[in-house]
Amino acid sequence: DRPLADALRGHPAVLGWYLSADRGGQRLGPVPAPAAPVPAGRPTPGLPHWSGHAANLPLLAEAAPRQGIFNALPDGDGVVRSVAALSRLDDGLHESLALALWRVAVGSPTLRVDWRDGPRQLELARLRYQGASGERVLLPDLRGALRVPFQGQGGPQQGRFRYLSAARLLAGDLPAGSLAGQLVLLGSSAPGLGDLRPTPIHPALPGVEIHAHLLAGLLDGQLSHRPDWAGAHAALAGTLLLLGATALALALPVPAAMAAMTGLAAATVGATLWAEARLGLVLPLTLPLLPALLQFIGVMAANQVQEWRRRQRVEALFGSYLPPERVRQLVRQPEASAELAEHRELSVLFCDLQGFSGLAERLEPMALRDLLNRFFSTATEVVQTQGGTLDKFIGDAVMAFWGAPLPQPDHAARAVRAALALHQAMGPLNEALQAQGLPQVRYGIGLASGWVCVGDLGSRLRRSYTAVGDAVNVAARLEALTRETGLPVLVSESTRDLAAPQLPGWLWLQVDRLPIRGRVQVVTVFTPLAPEEAQRGDFEQQLRIWHLALDAAAQHHHGTAAQCLDQLDALVQDQRVAVVPGLPALLQRLRDRLSPTP
Repeated sequence: DRPLADALRGHPAVLGWYLSADRGGQRLGPVPAPAAPVPAGRPTPGLPHWSGHAANLPLLAEAAPRQGIFNALPDGDGVVRSVAALSRLDDGLHESLALALWRVAVGSPTLRVDWRDGPRQLELARLRYQGASGERVLLPDLRGALRVPFQGQGGPQQGRFRYLSAARLLAGDLPAGSLAGQLVLLGSSAPGLGDLRPTPIHPALPGVEIHAHLLAGLLDGQLSHRPDWAGAHAALAGTLLLLGATALALALPVPAAMAAMTGLAAATVGATLWAEARLGLVLPLTLPLLPALLQFIGVMAANQVQEWRRRQRVEALFGSYLPPERVRQLVRQPEASAELAEHRELSVLFCDLQGFSGLAERLEPMALRDLLNRFFSTATEVVQTQGGTLDKFIGDAVMAFWGAPLPQPDHAARAVRAALALHQAMGPLNEALQAQGLPQVRYGIGLASGWVCVGDLGSRLRRSYTAVGDAVNVAARLEALTRETGLPVLVSESTRDLAAPQLPGWLWLQVDRLPIRGRVQVVTVFTPLAPEEAQRGDFEQQLRIWHLALDAAAQHHHGTAAQCLDQLDALVQDQRVAVVPGLPALLQRLRDRLSPTP
């Protein structure tokens, strides 16, 4: 011990000692002089308060009177991130080893401690060191601790500091003067000696290196601190992040919301790191960010559950109206709702199985069922092929519409194509009936377009997705008028106007202006024609003359109308001319109106 004391005497050496709060307050060795006193009679529960100590031998303490505490000060999770700048023992404040080394290295500046009155205690505000080069202010936290500016990965092999073996030094392996001008810390790194501490940069960092990092930060002036307003910052930042996370989760689709939340979290982490690197401020990160992330995940999960329920409702409602691919397309639309009725422009189709009453009288119930199933299956296939919504079966009739639940700009053209496809589907059905010796049937089809109320309608006990409105009534009346006109398909003027631009090459035979039961205004009715190129010229000529006859009859020019009808009769009788389907019946109907029977 005496040779060691002689070697220390007269050199800027700082010895380490430690404080304890166990072992019954046992005290070993003389207590070094405190760096600063504690105000008399004032409690300081925020500072580390110890009841015992283990100091150096009196012989060594006399040779090197400067001493520093090397106690670890772990956080609540056991990780060492800070070192107590000053620790209280009795009524004195004692410096840490790194702080004592720094004071020796910079010329031993004098220390003045500033206090402030906390809510229930005396709090350490700042440490002022006044030296030849000016004043240096350190800002410890409420525990009187300084945050260690860790750098690198730490440890003997890849850390920031050079590790030297004491055995090599004693063996004379180091060249003379190789440590001149260096600050050297002497400590242990062997696992068995128990001075390995968990830190942010290494799970088992030698305690001596913790003091080396703090000493380097003191020398470089790169110490960060936790400001007094860190708690208020955490509350404000946490509130803003919660609101932002909630808004993102509610307002954006899932991929965009996740990307935005990732960006928000990255920005928060980046701002916190920038504040520490540039401003030396240690601001809370986990406390404000973690609740926002949990809130975001919770809202997103709730949104997904709500979206799943919405899809289930949509699938349950539209599964019987639409083909599976249309249902899947519908549930992918966030705006699709199975519960709301809305005002929308649709094209409505009614198709009735004419001649059904006679068949019902002659057929057995099971054969009648098979006939209806075949008719309904054909109608369903045609409607779904054209992207329509099958509304309901009404006895031996079918109601369908286009333009809902998903918008369809070409809803009128789709409905017209479906009407002609239904008319053409009569052939196979009638062939099957004829083979059974049964009378043939006809389809009567009515089409109308207009604004209707469409949605989930009904009572509390029974509801269905359907449409109601003037266009629905007109379509149903036009279907009934097919019996009077003898034409299988009747289309309202509104449907013709919407469909004509989207059906180039199609021709439109104006049937007449017909009154609709229950409606004040008459409706101009058409039937669509999709002629082959070979027929087009003949059809256009006949339509031109027919429309002249209708206009003349409407203006009571019966002579002119009769002349037009004569021209049409001649064309109809000409075997070389392709006759517009249904035109002969219309000619006779107009003649009967011009020459009423007495």
